[in-house]
Amino acid sequence: MTTLDNRKIITATKWSTIAEIGAKLIGPVSLIILARLLTPEAFGVVTTVTLVISFVEIFTDGGFQKYIIQHEFTNQKDQDDSICVAFWSNMSLSFILWGVISLFCEPIAKIVGNPGLGYVIAIACISLPLQALSSIQMSILKRALDFKTLFKIRLLGIATPFIVTIPLALWLRNYWALIIGTICLNAFNAIALTYYSNWRIRVYFSFTKLREMLSFTIWTILESISIWLTGYIDIFLIGCYLNEFYLGIYKTSMTTVGQITSLITAATTPILFSSLSRMQSNLSDFKELFFKFQRTVGLFIIPLGIGIFIFRDLITDILLGSQWKEAANFIGLWALTSAITIILSHYSSEVYRALGRPKLSVVAQILHIIVLCPAMFIAVHYSFETIYMTRSLVRLELVLVSLIILRYAAKISIKKMFSNIAHPVLASLIMGIIGYYLLGYNPSSIIWAVFSCVLCIISYFIIISLFKDDRELLKKVYKKLYIRHD
Repeated sequence: MTTLDNRKIITATKWSTIAEIGAKLIGPVSLIILARLLTPEAFGVVTTVTLVISFVEIFTDGGFQKYIIQHEFTNQKDQDDSICVAFWSNMSLSFILWGVISLFCEPIAKIVGNPGLGYVIAIACISLPLQALSSIQMSILKRALDFKTLFKIRLLGIATPFIVTIPLALWLRNYWALIIGTICLNAFNAIALTYYSNWRIRVYFSFTKLREMLSFTIWTILESISIWLTGYIDIFLIGCYLNEFYLGIYKTSMTTVGQITSLITAATTPILFSSLSRMQSNLSDFKELFFKFQRTVGLFIIPLGIGIFIFRDLITDILLGSQWKEAANFIGLWALTSAITIILSHYSSEVYRALGRPKLSVVAQILHIIVLCPAMFIAVHYSFETIYMTRSLVRLELVLVSLIILRYAAKISIKKMFSNIAHPVLASLIMGIIGYYLLGYNPSSIIWAVFSCVLCIISYFIIISLFKDDRELLKKVYKKLYIRHD
């Protein structure tokens, strides 16, 4: 890996992390407010709308964003032509699908468990062309590792809940606040990305180029469909068999954990994919970078997952409030399995795509769906507790499959993956035991719970600092993120 490559990755990581820290510090604040202004039912309605939009986005994006980031173009003209074809394909398809959804919005609403709210889905789909406009511009910046510009644009996303969503929630007190807020966010992103991007829209299209691109993106589309199924099949079943209240509890629990863990993953995953894509011809540097990312992320995500599990009641009370108490156990279990999944499975799909082999991720997702679908179909006929426990634990199957594929397809050692995170796991387990016994001393006091949480954080970093390699890595992370590099 060259010094220039290292500098670009370090700079990208710094700006991406600063953006995500800002977003994820503000995100929970907006969630704290919105969870107290809106009911779980309102969040449930928005969840079913998101289910539809996220599925359609798979086809409007067409996998072109990942193609632009990963593909090695022959020259600048080849790259510019490909970007044009991707842009016009995305925009055309987004308007066509928006029209189709608008025509059949009521039957679609009934299918996803929201009969009578078809017009809500049709209006929310205004986001489709806005996101189509944004996705290509964003892929150009990510390919160049220009996360400093993306940071500026991210600031708009940070501000949107306070400028639009929360004022609307105070006024309307229903799901329209969330839907309008999302549309405004997508509009802001589209305008800002177009303004900051060096690439300008021009009239050009080539069906030959489109066929060439589709030979790669077809597997990316199949992968996205499989990922969508693993992410939304449970939501679809809950919407059909339970009600909007439990759907709101279920999805908001996932979102709460996701907002916290993505402080780390959202800052690193785009950089990992972009960086690995530039190193696909050098397997030694490729694997070195992968292990470096895994180890660094493990230092933070493992204690985070165990910490949320131990302090799940405190997290729920602070972030969501009293009307969300039923979410606490799911939040704890989802955080725990998220830590395992992120470290041992989450980055595997980035490896497959960076190597130009997205079909491997499709295989992994299909094997997961084969287990997930029947498990969730059985679980929804029992209690809500059975549903979230089943959904959380079945993720471990995907971890096993990912490890096997990484070993045999990418030649990445499973043993090294586990030894890479041995120290954070040990320190986190000790921290978890300390937290468990501290909470047991005075379980009803929120002040004591906060004090115990702080003690656990301190204890973890003391324990992990006993290991020289991890102590040095923590110092490097601090310097790379907070000390300016010329």
